[in-house]
Amino acid sequence: MNTEAAPAWLPTQLIPFFTLSYPTATPAAPDSFPNSQYYGTGLLDGCMIVTAIAVMAILRDATRLFVMEPFARWKLARDLRHKKQRRLVQANGNGKANGVANGKSNGNGHALIYDPAYISPAEKKKMQRSVIRFAEQGWSVVYYTAQFSFGLYVHVLLPTDLLNPIDVWTDYPHIPLAAPVKFYYLLQTAFYMHQVLIINAEARRKDHWQMMTHHVITVALMVGSYFYNYTRVGCLIMVLMDLCDIFLPLAKMLRYLGMSTLCDLTFVVFLLSWLITRHVFFILVIKTTWEATYIIPHIWDPSRSDYMTKEIFLGFFAMLVSLQVIQLVWFWMICRVAYRVVTGKGAEDSRSDDEG
Repeated sequence: MNTEAAPAWLPTQLIPFFTLSYPTATPAAPDSFPNSQYYGTGLLDGCMIVTAIAVMAILRDATRLFVMEPFARWKLARDLRHKKQRRLVQANGNGKANGVANGKSNGNGHALIYDPAYISPAEKKKMQRSVIRFAEQGWSVVYYTAQFSFGLYVHVLLPTDLLNPIDVWTDYPHIPLAAPVKFYYLLQTAFYMHQVLIINAEARRKDHWQMMTHHVITVALMVGSYFYNYTRVGCLIMVLMDLCDIFLPLAKMLRYLGMSTLCDLTFVVFLLSWLITRHVFFILVIKTTWEATYIIPHIWDPSRSDYMTKEIFLGFFAMLVSLQVIQLVWFWMICRVAYRVVTGKGAEDSRSDDEG
């Protein structure tokens, strides 16, 4: 328990929920973060995860309700009015009177006045669906952008090489953890646990079980790698995964706003980033993880924080391969969407946009 970092007024029972637990001395010659506080790992870290899940739930709703939904509602309403105004101008240009521009009457033989500012109930219903979808994707863009930036900062300061990821296993076990590494790991674990709650609370979509399987495997990998001290490979994988997750929700947001050209361009960026990070660099990580089985001694010595047994390591490797299989299935679906873009039908993600 980190009593020194906690404010005096905070009850002892709440300290693990608001501070990083298990502070320890900084190593004599750390290979990264030399000026950081260092920490061990333990069950009390779950308290910080609980706090992070609660904060994320609040931030998600606040972002959705007070930023994304008002913006989308204003933008869609404005664009609809401008569209109607252009239609009215075009109708007048074709010699039609203002009062019959919409070709309808009120049933008494009098023409209805066409008001570009009027939004019908059907239009409001359609707009509200786009507003909600836009807001849901908006939180993803905010989170993944922030976490990718944080993860990139951690990765740059760790002595690991993206093109030679065997470095993530060098000098195992990597314990204690620098504060930024520990905090980054706990935040990411909290996020995927929060995602499990969200996908079961919201309306189910077509890829519900694929997403559920992905998140469960991801949480298992993160918790296992955290306590078995496989954190450097975990940090590298997370920063690889987060990059393309910025562009897919962004492309969806643009589609909900009716910006089809920008949506298609963003989708192309997403496709390329997915291919490079998840099917080039991630496979390289899997390959070097397999090679590490022949480099690192298989030792079970909890007193040295060494948990590199053959069985545990193979289980970790098998889950990495499982993630790659799921991602290959998704990539096939993404390629189908890419085909729609090339043939002029526009980008529409077949993985998760429709409800099942």
